[in-house]
This record gives sequence, C-alpha cells and structure tokens, in this order.
Amino acid sequence: MSNFITKDFEPSSAAAWKQKIQFDLKGADYNETLLTKTNEGITIKPFYHLDDFEKLDIPISEKDFKICQTIYTSSEDEANKIAIEAIKRGVNALKFVVKNKFNSSILFENLLNENIEIHFQFEFLSEEFIAELTKFLKTETVFYNIDIIGNLSKSGNWYASLNEDFKIVETLTQKNNTEFILSVNVDLYQNAGANTVQQVAYALAHANEYLTKLGSEIATKIQFNFAIGGNYFFEIAKVRAFKYLYNLILSEYNTNANAQIFTKPSLRNKTLYDYNVNMLRTTTESMSAILSGANTISNASYDTTFHNPNEFGDRISRNQLLILKEESYFTNAQHIATNSYYIESITKQIAEKSLLIFKEIEKSGGFLQQLKEGTIQRKIVESAKKEQAQFNAGELILLGTNKYPNEQDKMKHNLQVHPFVKRNPKKTLIIPIIPKRLSEELELKRLKDEA
Repeated sequence: MSNFITKDFEPSSAAAWKQKIQFDLKGADYNETLLTKTNEGITIKPFYHLDDFEKLDIPISEKDFKICQTIYTSSEDEANKIAIEAIKRGVNALKFVVKNKFNSSILFENLLNENIEIHFQFEFLSEEFIAELTKFLKTETVFYNIDIIGNLSKSGNWYASLNEDFKIVETLTQKNNTEFILSVNVDLYQNAGANTVQQVAYALAHANEYLTKLGSEIATKIQFNFAIGGNYFFEIAKVRAFKYLYNLILSEYNTNANAQIFTKPSLRNKTLYDYNVNMLRTTTESMSAILSGANTISNASYDTTFHNPNEFGDRISRNQLLILKEESYFTNAQHIATNSYYIESITKQIAEKSLLIFKEIEKSGGFLQQLKEGTIQRKIVESAKKEQAQFNAGELILLGTNKYPNEQDKMKHNLQVHPFVKRNPKKTLIIPIIPKRLSEELELKRLKDEA
C-alpha cells in the first residue's frame, strides 16, 4: 500500500508547500496570518516538514511508566490498608505524604518485597528519622524526595537554616550512594502560574544549586517532580526539553544522567463547578506525561480541590491510568513523540528559551540569590497575571467554568477542604511562591451568590 501511495503522490518540499499557502492567502501576510505566538514566545507554524526537522538527542526511559497512588499518611494503619488495596488494584508505585514521624513497621506491614516503588513527600526534615528509614527500607526502591530549596520556595523559610539544612542533605546523600534522596519540585512553579519555559529554566537552576553545593555525584540521585498542565503537546515538549537540557548542563560537570521524572496533573486548571470535567483534564494530562517519557505518574482525583481523599476518587484516578496503560496502547509509548516534527520543533524552542533564562539566573548569582531578591517570584506573578487576564477575558477557556457554565450547579455545601489560596501571615526570609487556581475568583463569586 505504501508503494502504491508514493507512486501516485510525488513528494513536495517545505518551500513548495509555503509557496502554495502564500498563493492561497491571496496577498495576506503569511507570518501575520498563520504564525501563532504563545505566552512563552514559542512560534507555532501552520505546517511542519521533514526539510525543517531537527531531532534532539533526548534520553529515553528504558522501562515503561509506573502507576502511582498518592496516600496521605495521618494514620499508619489506615494508610497501610489503602496501600495494600491499591497494589491489589494494579498500582506499582506508592507515594506517602507525611507530616510527622511515623512507625515504619506499621505503615509497611505486608508491603515490603512486593516489587513496587516507594515515594515520600516529607513535610518535615529529620536526619535521624530519615537515616533510620533508609535502613528499614534498604531492600526497596525508594525516592525520599528531600527538597530543602523547594521548601524555602513554598514556605519562605528554611527548615532550620541554610547551613544546617544543607548539612543534613549532604550527610544523607553521602550515606546513601544508590538511592534517590533529593528532589526538585517543579510542580510548585507550574501551579503558581509559571509558563512552560520558566518551569524548565527554574527546574535547571534549582537543580544546579544542589549540583554546585553537593557535587556532580548527586546528579543521579535527584527525582524531578513536574505538574502537567492542559496544553497537550507543549507539556510533552516541556519534559523532553528539560531532559535534553539537564544532560547539556551535566556535560559541564563531566557527567550525564537520564533524569528521573515523576508527574502529577496540574491543580491550576482544576475547578469546583462542573467538576467532572476534571476527569477529562487529568486524562489528557496523564497522556502528555506518558508521551513525554515520565518514569512515574500519579493521577489526581476529580474532586481533589474540594473533597478529602476518598476511595471513589482514588479508584477513578487509578483506573484512568490503568486504562491508558492496559487498554489504550500507551505502553512504552514515549517513542511516539521522538519523530513528531511538531513536538520536536516546540521542544527545541522551549529548550533554547529556557537555556537563556537559566544562563541569566546563573549570571546573577544563581537560583537562591534570585529567590532572595524576589526575582523568581516576580517573574512567576507576571506570568500568572497574564494567564489570569486571558482566563477572565474568556481567551483561555475552562469548560463549565468560564465557558458554558451550569448556573444551577451548587457547591457551597460540598466543600470538605478549603479550595482557595491560603496565606500565612508569619514572618518569612523570602516571599513564598503561592499556588493559585485560575478559577478561584470566579468560584468565590459564585459561592457568595448561592442561596
């Protein structure tokens, strides 16, 4: 069949296509009419062609992605039951969000030697406790996800102090030569409103602080946590651009690494009203994550913005990933993006623009210095305000919220958790970076107007 088609249709060059398009425009300017500029300054063309194709050398994950369930650990017994059930239902990775020290024997009863990944999100820093935990879990594949810079960015303060926090991290990484102790939580920047290019640049600069202070040997001990938004192809390109640039920067340290990527859906575009649409959003976001080459993917429940974690929401979000992996031909699917002219073009542009921002940050003293000066925070706020204005004007659409809303939809009595920006008036060393959903102001107004 392929020979039959190529025999009847002669190939056309990119120049021939553009000439034909220009003729059909009947005098209208090609660039002004058909080229689109995004908020990041990325140019989208009306067509892509082999003549312009430039393939980047982007590391490919050797294994298929892991399906992860995130569990909030307030009770070791309850978290253990949820984890055991999740494994029975098909997950092969678990992420525990922990606020305090816990009893490891209770939490991991009947969970060890099950060939699953274990991830943590600690909301505290204790060298002694984590050292004990690494011994307890020494036979498991564990990602401890300690990110002292991320904590500073989010809270405005160190756990203790710059020197003490880095000393703990240095000790833990030296004692654990093969485990993923560190993380770079890029999701904070996305959920606060940073654009695609900024996210990649900040991820690189954030990681470079660890590389500079702890040495290049920690390059393979960092897990990168990305939030995946709704711009389908750009989110694929975002992660691929980061993986490409990470190795480019590591070459300056005479090393390389296939960046370990953990993803979850963005919270920025999730809504209270017409909340079932959130399932559609998280599905396409999970697809973007798979095609980008993410190693581990944790989905978000459709009701995560306003309900406490619950069995039904967990089951739906888990099954979305299982269906993608087992029934939708998304197994080992990351190679699909490697030969896409469009995705490769976006990837290259994001990489080029991100690298420029990264170099500017390094010239000005590094990521921590720019956080201290408030430069990073200001840039994110500028991007968020631009995006918010587009949402308010109806140029950026969230179906069911600022487009085709159901005016009969009532949410006032369904709120189990506070779904809006929380501001802590305590004194901070730096201005914290605050996540905020696009629909918050509109939702506040609707809640106020509810009878």
